[in-house]
Amino acid sequence: MPITGRAKCKAYNTQIMTDKYVIGLDYGTDSVRAVVVNTATGETAGTSVFEYPRWKKGLYCDPAANRFRQHPLDYMEGMEFTVREALKGLSRDITENIAGITVDTTGSTPVAVDRKGVPLCLTPGFEDDPDAMFVLWKDHTAIREAAEINEISRTWGGTDFTMYEGGVYSSEWFWAKILHVIRSNEKVREKAFSWVEHCDWIPALLTGNTDPLKLMRSRCAAGHKAMWHPDFGGLPSEEFLTRLDPLLSGLRERLFTETFTCDVSAGIISEEWSHGLGLPAGVKIGTGAFDAHLGALGGEIRPYQLVKVMGTSTCDMLVAPMDEAGDKLVAGICGQVEGSIIPGMLGLEAGQSAFGDVYAWFGKLLLWPVEEIIGSMSWIDAGTRERIRTETSERIIAGLSRKAEQLPDEDTALVALDWLNGRRTPFANQELKGAIAGLSLGSDAPRIFKSLVEATAFGSRMINDRFISEGVRIDGVIAIGGVARKNPWIMQLVTDVLNMPISVASSDQTCALGSAMAASVMAGIHSDFESARKAMGGGFEKVYRPDPAKAQKYNELYARYKKLGAFVEKELT
Repeated sequence: MPITGRAKCKAYNTQIMTDKYVIGLDYGTDSVRAVVVNTATGETAGTSVFEYPRWKKGLYCDPAANRFRQHPLDYMEGMEFTVREALKGLSRDITENIAGITVDTTGSTPVAVDRKGVPLCLTPGFEDDPDAMFVLWKDHTAIREAAEINEISRTWGGTDFTMYEGGVYSSEWFWAKILHVIRSNEKVREKAFSWVEHCDWIPALLTGNTDPLKLMRSRCAAGHKAMWHPDFGGLPSEEFLTRLDPLLSGLRERLFTETFTCDVSAGIISEEWSHGLGLPAGVKIGTGAFDAHLGALGGEIRPYQLVKVMGTSTCDMLVAPMDEAGDKLVAGICGQVEGSIIPGMLGLEAGQSAFGDVYAWFGKLLLWPVEEIIGSMSWIDAGTRERIRTETSERIIAGLSRKAEQLPDEDTALVALDWLNGRRTPFANQELKGAIAGLSLGSDAPRIFKSLVEATAFGSRMINDRFISEGVRIDGVIAIGGVARKNPWIMQLVTDVLNMPISVASSDQTCALGSAMAASVMAGIHSDFESARKAMGGGFEKVYRPDPAKAQKYNELYARYKKLGAFVEKELT
């Protein structure tokens, strides 16, 4: 059969598309990942991961004080290593046709910068000062400042600037962290010209435009974490900020007014970074965003489909058409921002401050005798001690899951709260602590672990209930992240608690894939995000469906979880 003109055109366009590649850079809590992706098929041509060496050593952090800081050299070295490694061995047909790079990062993770946009820790006199480094999302040193922001927002008599942040400001976010640092560190306060989010600084670095007054600021970061909104004319007013603390006087004008969605280019890669990364000249750099939001793109989010990013913490993302949800204020979540996920749609964010971190905490607790007692047994050679430690660490969560899964369904004496790192949703409160009720002499490790897993599942249900109670429907749930792909028992338990099917995305690097999708739209290869999703989406590897009997049993236990939570929040904080 002869090829028609339309078919010829389609074949020609497909060939052009297959010649175009993009890079997604995903900065997580522990590492950075780079993927080189075919924009026509979504196939990964190359990938690499780099663990932050300074972070891995625990430098500049104090977990007991909830202080978690990261050095920009970890980010810079990681970018150079992963991009070069991801490109290694690829043909010139691929490397010469890389059209764009988009970056996602954790957030809110801001840093103090000088007039040129250089993080202070990269300038003389601040090399080892944690306050001059990036303040990681999980840093909770600003609990007092967050409480003050909430109090003044409600009582000062002007606009409540938390209204689009769910009505509660968190210590994990931009202004609370800035205020804490400038109050506690006079040296940083005097030298900091401005502050920049991690997701804004990396694109600025790549383009060579790090001027704090000119670099492109992410709509996602600004709207969800910095109380930016068009109704306010940008950031909170100078009057509000100085009422909060006179130390903030003048900072607003050294920040930003405009923000940009992830389909907008931040510029062209600089000659320095083009050479340093081994990329051709002319590669477009996209405006950055947060990992969970671009992960939602990689997870093929659609209106009213809740995407759960299930890792150390969770971020729960949902989009809705502006004409349906644009005027609705959703209380108790982590913000609602037009264009924070998909341009033209309202992006809504919620989440849990600890999810996988809860399991990791319990595993680390149980590892104490391995680390401290077996680790000090001199009659065991060093190699054997390290092997015992490593194998136990690697197998402990899987082993606990296997034993917990075997426990009878009626064994529900224990009820736990998942607030070991505070609560993000509903109504952020980082002062809250975890709890376990119903302990007895028969409460062994698998039973306690099961109660902790149930607690994280109940925390997930609280998020669903919060959206639904505020009039935002949930038509389905999509799960991405390490927990979603690695632990079927936990996923089935969460499914039973939510009493909703959960589809697990096939990609094992969904955030990086989402960044690549954004890069394809930003670079003009795909016309919109729906086209990018259809061409580059990886689909779903599994669908978990609820067991009606277990769902009913968990309804009863969920009521006990909420009762315990109400008691702890009222009586013990």
